Amino acid sequence: MKNEKAIVVFSGGQDSTTCLFWAMQQFGEVEAVTFNYNQRHKLELDVAADICKELNIPHHILDMSLLNQLAPNALTRSDIDITHEEGELPSTFVDGRNLLFLSFAAVLAKQKGAKHIITGVCETDFSGYPDCRDIFVKSLNVTLNLSMDYPFVIHTPLMWIDKADTWKLADDLGAFEYVKNKTLTCYNGIISDGCGECPACELRQAGLDRYLQSKGDTKHV
Repeated sequence: MKNEKAIVVFSGGQDSTTCLFWAMQQFGEVEAVTFNYNQRHKLELDVAADICKELNIPHHILDMSLLNQLAPNALTRSDIDITHEEGELPSTFVDGRNLLFLSFAAVLAKQKGAKHIITGVCETDFSGYPDCRDIFVKSLNVTLNLSMDYPFVIHTPLMWIDKADTWKLADDLGAFEYVKNKTLTCYNGIISDGCGECPACELRQAGLDRYLQSKGDTKHV
């Protein structure tokens, strides 16, 4: 794959930044695409752009404001509380988001001559989002190939690992400090360790604590 080109679906968060570093090691040429859907944590657009500039990665921002119009929820409306009731999807779930993101990433990839698409979705440490499941990604991969008659391959490096192992992967890639200090995972738009209260921050911190404990690095836990 060192001679091939890849497009990374990139938000500037922990998962997608880890995937970006993974792609940079796997492929000869890497570009990134970020989607603007008037998200609550819109600072992620700036964070994604800054990371790509620093790493010298060509970066594309696509207007997906229609998604905001279609799917009112806690990620697209600041007046909707971020909640997760047992047995229900979190209020942060955006219907169709990954379906649309990966579809538009594929259109861009074909125009750029890239057949590899990388996304940070994960079935292990997720909140029940149906569009983070492996079966969905595999199904869409087939659909995209048929719809454009093009040999796309969707890669999901994080699919079967939890947040602690995602931190380990970043460390193995030599990107641990970079991911820890320069990414935006927080739904409230706070870089690095975030607000510490939203579900994204809690999941990120719990994974970090487990990883540091596994290394015996208790002073940073």
